[in-house]
Amino acid sequence: MHKTKRSSVNSNTTKKLKVEDDEVKEKHADEEDADLAEFANPVPWQKIESEELDCDYALLFPKEEADALFRKLEEEVVYATGEEAQVQVFGKVYSIPRKQATYGDAGLAYTYSGVKRLACPWTPTLEHIKEKVTKTTGQTFNFVLVNRYKDGLDHMGEHRDDEKELDPFCPIASVSLGATRDFIFRHRDARGKHAHRNIDPVKLELAHGSLLLMNPPTNTFWYHSLPIRKKVTKPRINLTFRRILISGKKCIA
Repeated sequence: MHKTKRSSVNSNTTKKLKVEDDEVKEKHADEEDADLAEFANPVPWQKIESEELDCDYALLFPKEEADALFRKLEEEVVYATGEEAQVQVFGKVYSIPRKQATYGDAGLAYTYSGVKRLACPWTPTLEHIKEKVTKTTGQTFNFVLVNRYKDGLDHMGEHRDDEKELDPFCPIASVSLGATRDFIFRHRDARGKHAHRNIDPVKLELAHGSLLLMNPPTNTFWYHSLPIRKKVTKPRINLTFRRILISGKKCIA
């Protein structure tokens, strides 16, 4: 009789625990669904891969919204002039073949091509786009480099976004507005006179309203460029959202 009573108690305890476990699982599931609803804005991603290249591409904004964002950026963004519109390459100073501006969180700076750029405070439109990129990717960014190309003659030479200030574990999110432009990746081992491997370049067309996510280790091994395209007559604005390291902290994803 004693055994029967103990068995009954164990059975009831097991049932109670099972009910509590189910409630906890249901609560966690609801929390996960809420997180997904907040941070994972669903867009149809296209995976772009090659040796040590990992990118995701999607149309982030429909045409009407992209048109409106372009117009607002034309009103809000203040581009660098004078010495701030120059870069240093191999000891020589050149004018940047496009307009450029830097925005971000207070106190941030970004150094590239021998020039240090301080971040201006976020404009309302840049803040809006950043929030959309964060919700879509689940990544946080604290800085953006804005490049404006007046037409197909404005361009960007081959380079890697691998400056020491950038968190190497974070992707770089590139938003394109305006004219569609060719974007070319070239592996570091297949460039120029010292190329010692036969790796095909990867060519993309970055459309109006699109988002290109360059995931690690892409910028370690691949250079990218926006070449001259004389047939392009309309302007383009590109926003590359980045995560700059603060006191050695890594990216929060």
